[in-house]
Amino acid sequence: MKRIVIVTILFWISSNLNAQSTRQILDFEFEDVVLNGVLNLPKNQKPKGLVLIIHGSGKTNAVAQDWYSDIRETIVKTGYATYMWDKMGCGKSGGMFDINQPVQHSASEAIAAINTLKNKQIPGAANIGLYGGSRASWINPIVINQYKDIAFWISVSGVDDKENFKYLLEQNLRIEGLPKDAIDLLVSEWLAAVKIHHSGGSFESAQNATINLRKNAFMLRFNGGEITEEGYYKYQRTFMKEELDEETGLPVIVRNFESMLSNINCPVLALFGETDMNVDWKKTKSLYERTLAQNTDFTVKSFPNCNHNIFECKTGGFYEFQDNNLPYKRCDGFLDAIENWLNKR
Repeated sequence: MKRIVIVTILFWISSNLNAQSTRQILDFEFEDVVLNGVLNLPKNQKPKGLVLIIHGSGKTNAVAQDWYSDIRETIVKTGYATYMWDKMGCGKSGGMFDINQPVQHSASEAIAAINTLKNKQIPGAANIGLYGGSRASWINPIVINQYKDIAFWISVSGVDDKENFKYLLEQNLRIEGLPKDAIDLLVSEWLAAVKIHHSGGSFESAQNATINLRKNAFMLRFNGGEITEEGYYKYQRTFMKEELDEETGLPVIVRNFESMLSNINCPVLALFGETDMNVDWKKTKSLYERTLAQNTDFTVKSFPNCNHNIFECKTGGFYEFQDNNLPYKRCDGFLDAIENWLNKR
């Protein structure tokens, strides 16, 4: 049973980013591995700061394919530089890609990027902010707590401290038309498999506990087929070291997450799609309001009929755009919210 965390469908949108900025390739080293990145600086002005773009889950080809170009264009337009890089084993970055890379390790990677930018005295590096969606909303609070010189954080489709897949599975099975009793059965099988896997149980036991789940079309598609015995035991060694929440049975991704959020005192902008079927945005919004909002300059905005990636949608289903060949149209006001907030910094 492989790690299933928030999956963000990564994308790129054509724009006039290159007309707004100068572009240069800038690599950095992390744990003796060279990671390939791209720096965009606003033209004809000294940048007010520099925004790191932190990726969500999955492999990347961000540098070559100019990912997040509309977001980066918006940021550059406000006078900030941007910097993003490809994960290990992706694009022209060295090393091996690890789908199960711990978020704490990803945070250390981001701090290595920050140190490189500062040591090289890259314009704007004296005033660094963080941008990131989905899985990055675990990474960025860790960075902020470990590196005390972060100027601000823009969180998109943020998360709470636990594994999100239970919510994703429930919502997408509902969208695909399954009745509630069938959904409850499949979710209970998934939770049983998590407990077996975490406790050191055998592959055979997990298979026996998921007879219906393993036949489900959505689950087979999401996993790319059935979980293999080799993959099950390979991940189990790592998974057994993690913590399960006693009440929900869900894996805890970041321990003491509420305290971590409560310690943040830099300005935060939180943006959510109200038809997010990957993460329970209302739950995260409530978490942010009882932590971040109590201690810092906190702004939150949500967008109706918008999915996990803040695109206009109908169902917000995981495969809605792919199956219906829909255009990726940004939700009205999303880019404006980023621009207006940064202009006030």
